[in-house]
Amino acid sequence: MKELQPRRIAIFASGSGTNAENIVRYFRSQSEPLGQVVMILCNHPQAGVVQRAERLGVPCHCFNREELYGGQVLTLLNKECIDFIVLAGFLLRIPESMVMAYPRAIVNIHPALLPKHGGKGMYGDHVHQAVIADGDKETGITIHYVNGELDKGSIIFQKSCPVLPGEDYHQVAAKVHPLEYEYYPKVIESLLGGAIE
Repeated sequence: MKELQPRRIAIFASGSGTNAENIVRYFRSQSEPLGQVVMILCNHPQAGVVQRAERLGVPCHCFNREELYGGQVLTLLNKECIDFIVLAGFLLRIPESMVMAYPRAIVNIHPALLPKHGGKGMYGDHVHQAVIADGDKETGITIHYVNGELDKGSIIFQKSCPVLPGEDYHQVAAKVHPLEYEYYPKVIESLLGGAIE
């Protein structure tokens, strides 16, 4: 019986790359991995994820907006036989052509409980600051499919944590980050294995 090959994963990131590294290491730690991160793509050549990818020995490709929206990035994904795309702190909207080429095969993680605190400008500490400003009693993470609109794709998984009176956004972030690291790789694995849709 032919052994199933791990699905080929590309990670898109714009920042420091902690989630990207966590996902790479998670799949490398599995005895029979369902996926393998074969490349990291970044729209900021100076971003920390570029050096992180080098340390991990994962090929990293930097690109600009024109290459993303002009189709060159999609051409590269096809050339590398990418099966699944993971956004990990990637701040540009994914073009419709890529969404069409990868139906239900592009996922993103958002550091809040969507549909609250999503959309343009809602990333990183901006999200946690909005949670505090709104007086929310809880926050968390949302893992969702990517469509043509920012943070509007179908929700796959959510995990919440309490926001206590008097906490600042740094304290909220310190609760949310561990949820990202714990659940994002596992949800990706479940999607690759067909355990969830």
